[in-house]
Amino acid sequence: MRILLVEDDPSLASGIRLALKPEHYTVDHLSDGATALNALTEGEPFDAVILDLGLPRLDGMEVLNAVRRHGSHVPILVLTARDAVDNRIAGLDAGADDYLIKPFEVAELKARLRALLRRSQGQTSSLLTYRGITLDPHTLHVGYQGASVTLSRRELTLLQEFMSHPGRVFTRDTLTRLVYGWEEDVESNAIEVHIHHLRRKLFSDAIRTVRGIGYVMDKPAKDEA
Repeated sequence: MRILLVEDDPSLASGIRLALKPEHYTVDHLSDGATALNALTEGEPFDAVILDLGLPRLDGMEVLNAVRRHGSHVPILVLTARDAVDNRIAGLDAGADDYLIKPFEVAELKARLRALLRRSQGQTSSLLTYRGITLDPHTLHVGYQGASVTLSRRELTLLQEFMSHPGRVFTRDTLTRLVYGWEEDVESNAIEVHIHHLRRKLFSDAIRTVRGIGYVMDKPAKDEA
């Protein structure tokens, strides 16, 4: 899952990124509202946004309003020190999906983020299942036909993305940004290598190549789900 963190406090941003790393999120960080708005309206593939309100260049509330006017439905979790009820109501009315008051416990941030992602994907349970594959986003345990499967961090990130969006065709560029974000140099065949490993560890047609476009985990028939 790729998360955009928009927070101008460098120590807090560093702490959040460090806390989310073990959860296998790919976290990209921006520190001002104008740059964040540009990223969110230019088609970058984010699964969720953690948005501070007190931002330089463009206030977080303005970012929130503009993103929703643009037609984006990306889940947005607002972080703010503005704890007045009127501020919370204004944020939710502007299109925030959840609201967390500073200071907060890291465990609560993680739990709210998991719940927000589940709701956005129409899931009633956190457990992902697909043709004998199970993936628990909370424990990061992966199984296939009852046996545990060991995946690398990149493989796990890819599998979770495919299982969360069955039927969606991902281009290689989209998958590269989802798995690596902005900050890493990536070998040109990195995604192909990860998908090859996933097919070998699970089953050969778990992920289908869409020639000239990318990859997809097809929606299973009802008796295969």
